[in-house]
Amino acid sequence: MDGHWRRTRFAPAPTGLLHLGHVASALTVWGVARAVGAEVLLRIEDHDRQRCRPGYEAALLEDLEWLGLDPDLGTADQFRRGPSPYRQSDNDQRYAGAVARLLAAGCRVYSCDCSRRDLAADGGEVPDRETPYPGRCRDRGLEPGPGRGLRLLLGPGCETFTDLWRGARTQQPAAQCGDLLLRDRLGNWTYQFAVVVDDLEHQVDLVVRGEDLLESTGRQLRLARLLGCPTPPTFCHHPLIRKPDGAKLSKASGDASVGALRKAGIPPAEVLGRALHRLGWLGAPTPLDLESSLDLVLRNLDKSRFGP
Repeated sequence: MDGHWRRTRFAPAPTGLLHLGHVASALTVWGVARAVGAEVLLRIEDHDRQRCRPGYEAALLEDLEWLGLDPDLGTADQFRRGPSPYRQSDNDQRYAGAVARLLAAGCRVYSCDCSRRDLAADGGEVPDRETPYPGRCRDRGLEPGPGRGLRLLLGPGCETFTDLWRGARTQQPAAQCGDLLLRDRLGNWTYQFAVVVDDLEHQVDLVVRGEDLLESTGRQLRLARLLGCPTPPTFCHHPLIRKPDGAKLSKASGDASVGALRKAGIPPAEVLGRALHRLGWLGAPTPLDLESSLDLVLRNLDKSRFGP
């Protein structure tokens, strides 16, 4: 299964404590990397400065070390030493530079002061469902400044790609999200923008992430091309641990954290086994060491899609 990919990444956001869903995702990233002979980069996606906390970052680094999930790039020691090219909050100029490249390429980037309330009043914000931004600020000529975000006109057209787990896909980014938000009204670079800029900067050519992000792929491919990347990364969207009602595990809903399990005296092998069991890849929550866990991930991959 030796492929042509060089690098993938695991990119948690320090907005809470890691839980079994993160463990399952990390095991899949490390397992796919092993299958294709790629490096694993750890990136701290703390673009949302209102929700991210240094304490959460410290905890996730400790949890990954405890589980034995050591990245090739973006090691815990490096993050602890200070600023890092793999921590989003340390690299504001990278994202500002990407906006400059979009403008230099003739892309339309404009200021936007729309709030959720504004969009709801216009019928453009529906709870629990993505609706395209209606272009409310596109022709208002707003100057950049406090309380104003930045949007990118994506334009019509389809993006077609083959997901290594989900198969062939076609998406229409502009129809899905409208004009893409690059920076929000609080001055935060958005996930959709920062992750594309970072993947290009870090030379990530294989993105392994949860199926909940599948619908973001088309707009990210479009943005990568607008930023001058002729060959965007390949994507692989893996299954998630789901609750009985179909909802994914989340920090906000208080699902048991890795740290809490560790403090309760549960060993790493049991945590790994629980994660793979909840994912449906292990018949019972049997303890598994890291090597056995990664072997199990490999057995659940569709190997034919990862060949050269």
